[in-house]
Amino acid sequence: MAPVDTSTSKNILVSGGARGIGRALSRMFLEAGHLVFIFDYDEAELEYTKTVHLAQFHKGEKVESALCNLRDLNDIRTKVLVAAKFFNERIDVLVNNGSIASPYWKDGKTMEDPDTLVEWQAYIETNLTAPFAMSQACLPYMKARIADAEAGAHLSWLQGAGPCIINIGSFRAHQSDPNQEGYAASKAGQLGLTHSMAVSLGSLGIRVNLIAPGRIKVAHESREGDEAGTDWVSQVSQKDVDEIPSNRAGRPKDVADAALYLMAAGFVTGQDMTVDGGALRKKN
Repeated sequence: MAPVDTSTSKNILVSGGARGIGRALSRMFLEAGHLVFIFDYDEAELEYTKTVHLAQFHKGEKVESALCNLRDLNDIRTKVLVAAKFFNERIDVLVNNGSIASPYWKDGKTMEDPDTLVEWQAYIETNLTAPFAMSQACLPYMKARIADAEAGAHLSWLQGAGPCIINIGSFRAHQSDPNQEGYAASKAGQLGLTHSMAVSLGSLGIRVNLIAPGRIKVAHESREGDEAGTDWVSQVSQKDVDEIPSNRAGRPKDVADAALYLMAAGFVTGQDMTVDGGALRKKN
């Protein structure tokens, strides 16, 4: 993997950044010298992450946040305006991480239960419609440098990676367990969305890629995990060792490493990067 270019600070908007993979992404972006704006729906967790977990960066005015309901188009558009103001009207990277993470229908339901339709709609709106709406709302602030270049102000974007959108999907887009129709379909939909957006936004100099995490242990990336002293190692089970070719479960850092690579990979767009320790390649 190529080294990350941190010579230029980027403005990065992360949805679902208060806990789990999103929190790790936000922290690692900040540690790499970038500015971060976090969206989340959990007010208490979001405030803790910003003012306690990321206290040093918050005090240095490197990170800010806003509550955002990803199923509310008006809320998305309003909060993107807030983020753009924090970033001085320029967004370099959008990470569409916010989603319904639980892959199964609630309470043991199966597809035979008509009540799953409500959950289906929640999966589609949160995991698929929201990344589209977030991307659409961010476009005016992501293509600004392209407009400058066309005006002859500078052409530095041609030599660098340029702005990009990273969708956080799932290996469940390729391989599903029973009773995951809503989750699997929404994550598979993100693949088509990523491919189409990469082609459509290429003329604006915006790259679009997807990271598909596998089994990632995230209990330590939360306020509860911090207070309990939970670590990643204690979450890895013998099942993880036996079933995953890399002999371990994934860390949120594994996903963040992939995101940092894609941010700097100027010739990579429209790709699905699976980060699952080789799980999809093993027949169980």
